[in-house]
Amino acid sequence: MSEMEWAPLFVSVKLALATTVLLMILAAPLAYLMSHIRFPGRSLCEALINLPLVLPPTVLGFYLLLVMAPKGPAGRLWDRITGTSLVFSFSGILIASLVYSLPFAYQPMKAAFAKIDHRLLESAYVLGLSPFSTFFRVVLPNSVAGLAASAILVFVHTLGEFGVILMVGGSIPGQTKVASIAIYEAVEALRYREAGLMSLTLVPVCYAVLILVTQLSERKIHDT
Repeated sequence: MSEMEWAPLFVSVKLALATTVLLMILAAPLAYLMSHIRFPGRSLCEALINLPLVLPPTVLGFYLLLVMAPKGPAGRLWDRITGTSLVFSFSGILIASLVYSLPFAYQPMKAAFAKIDHRLLESAYVLGLSPFSTFFRVVLPNSVAGLAASAILVFVHTLGEFGVILMVGGSIPGQTKVASIAIYEAVEALRYREAGLMSLTLVPVCYAVLILVTQLSERKIHDT
């Protein structure tokens, strides 16, 4: 494969890494709060977080496109701050990917946080730790398997994103053209060799990720 043919894979890996890192930071406190705090409208918030799981990707991508377009609220704000367009850019597909992959980060984290023994948290508070310190010194170290599963799922899910990315980012080589879009375009153009090589590159990666997730699940069952 030429450098041009490898470029979509590089964009996909770059997008997957950025999405994974950012969601590990953003989803962790959200999952912790939702697993330990009860408040009116909690079920509505839960449904909103998990909505990308059931919405068709093109529907989600369409509404994100409206919000991030130059005349949309996010698009206008982005243009004022950076002077550039949010749609059809790497920043745009990154934001879309964060929204689309949020449930895949949120669900494993929430399950891991919910299993933490409340006596550990109470002991930390008795010893004088603040909620912030307790989260980093008690909650996170006791949720490593859930955090790892979350990161793995987000990474592999982002590698396979298609509809949302196509709606928001289009297919700009080197910027928004990810592997899934490149494979689709190659098949449309009857370039089966190129499509086959890119697909063959992704299959072992996804298979290895599934093995890791299975091992983490079995380890959690064994530990419990």
